[in-house]
Amino acid sequence: MDFEAIDLRHDAHASCYLKDETVEVVFAHGAGSIASREGANLYGAGDALLTGTGGDRWSVARDRFDARYRPLPPLQHGADGAYRNLPLPVLARQIATAFTVRRRAGGDLLHGGAGDWLLQYPPGDWRIVADDRFRQLYRPYRGAGPATAPPE
Repeated sequence: MDFEAIDLRHDAHASCYLKDETVEVVFAHGAGSIASREGANLYGAGDALLTGTGGDRWSVARDRFDARYRPLPPLQHGADGAYRNLPLPVLARQIATAFTVRRRAGGDLLHGGAGDWLLQYPPGDWRIVADDRFRQLYRPYRGAGPATAPPE
């Protein structure tokens, strides 16, 4: 199954969740590629290279990283080290069959297995998370407003 134009805001099987994780971050000195479980992640100079719980690795564009993560004290923002994600709502849906999705329009092609979760961060940013990792790190969002649409 290939998701090219999926929008989980309009999917009755999607729900809102919050992630809780501390990650180790190294900022890239140049462009390259990092291998994640879901596929190659291309990155540019200054982008964040993350290692999460269980050793999973992925890249995050610097502007998106700066909006979503904060350093653990006494670390200064922009230095390599431990960061914690902000509790921002994300839409997620578990997919029953193997699937693919692009991280963003024209971006890296990610591959999910049967039972993995498809996550949609605004604006137009998708991720895949294995079921065991998802259940370890994500909790249902109980915020104000509709439970099926995170703020944009």
